[in-house]
Amino acid sequence: MNLKFISADEAVALVGNGDRVFIHGCAATPVSLVNALLKRAGTIHNVELVSISTYGSFDWNRPEVFESFNLNSLFVSGNVRAWVNEHSGDYVPVFLSEIPRLFDQKILSLDVALIQVSPPDQHGFCTLGTSVDAALSAVRNARLIIAQVNPRMPRVLGDGIVHVSKFAAMVWEESELPEVDYAAEISPVVEKIGNEIAALIEDGSTLQMGIGGIPDAVLNALIHHKGLGIHTEMFSNGILPLVEKGVITNEYKKVACGKIVTSFVLGTRKLYDFVDNNPSVACMDVGFVNDTDVIRRNPKVVSINSAIEIDITGQVCADSIGTYQYSGIGGQMDFMRGASLSVGGKPIIALPSTTKSGLSRIVSLLKPGAGVVTTRGHVHYVATEYGIVNLYGKNMEQRARLLTGIAHPMHRENLERDYHLRFGTMLKGI
Repeated sequence: MNLKFISADEAVALVGNGDRVFIHGCAATPVSLVNALLKRAGTIHNVELVSISTYGSFDWNRPEVFESFNLNSLFVSGNVRAWVNEHSGDYVPVFLSEIPRLFDQKILSLDVALIQVSPPDQHGFCTLGTSVDAALSAVRNARLIIAQVNPRMPRVLGDGIVHVSKFAAMVWEESELPEVDYAAEISPVVEKIGNEIAALIEDGSTLQMGIGGIPDAVLNALIHHKGLGIHTEMFSNGILPLVEKGVITNEYKKVACGKIVTSFVLGTRKLYDFVDNNPSVACMDVGFVNDTDVIRRNPKVVSINSAIEIDITGQVCADSIGTYQYSGIGGQMDFMRGASLSVGGKPIIALPSTTKSGLSRIVSLLKPGAGVVTTRGHVHYVATEYGIVNLYGKNMEQRARLLTGIAHPMHRENLERDYHLRFGTMLKGI
């Protein structure tokens, strides 16, 4: 097969003034292509960059970049957080499951997609590797596709199969993928939360795990369970030991029985090697993976997601610190709702009771400007290191009583006082 590779600088010369450019995300972020494009700052104008969560170092913090490029983020990651909050950037609140629809319906029409792929096979087919998520829709809809071909990118089976004939340009670059390991985040507090949640999980459950140390702490505590399945937007390291021990078999799932279903993979090299050409893993379009109608078909779906803070009525802020945009809605609501509709399902919000500085994360009122990701009508289980409560079907006073009971003891008196001032009634039995 005669393949022509060019330099990153030559490839991004295809991007023109006024173009909207999609950036492939997570471990598949094409850093070289992005930085080559940013080098054109001052010579190109009115270019909009659209991305979900990206990894790697971008050379964006220059005045000329802000004059040439606008970042329109669909999920804010650490490497661009200041750009979104302080410079020529903004954030689109959207469920992860609906991002493909933005591209398909031309609500955000795409001119160019910058992607990273595995090398083509003998038939010329590459894969989107570790991140199919919304990238498949971007590839389907972009006028031009520029591919960074990386032999270190695993060939991940599922929906993300793309033929080289679709690429307007290809750049060959062998580079290590970013690695993430949440094991360092498993403190004694997080471990306790993980043990509490694991006790709620029944054999034969289907698991969705969000980002961070708590999901991995839960997985660590499931070594004696049986017949667990995985249907999750993100496949991370903590799942591997349970696969190796035969705890995760996927035998009771109704959707892709026998397979781990995910929309992106993010972890260590061991994880990337595991998913490489592995038929037991299906990396699929997030519009399918996170569809509540699909999620609910599986039995006993347990969804575990985190929060920045939660108020005493059950409103969950998970994407901002006041008005400061920290992350995004992502798939939290997709799976909170999908799990609640599953037979025997358990949607769980998990968080330490306090911040690192000792502030309560269970609060009387959310910070001004805070975004509500999971509404109090959708919240069910809430877990801290002081226990787990179920708010479903509970009125305001009952919710306040239950949440105050799992707050840090040093903050409970203040929460009770604030509730009395707000609602004119005293909590009983705290």
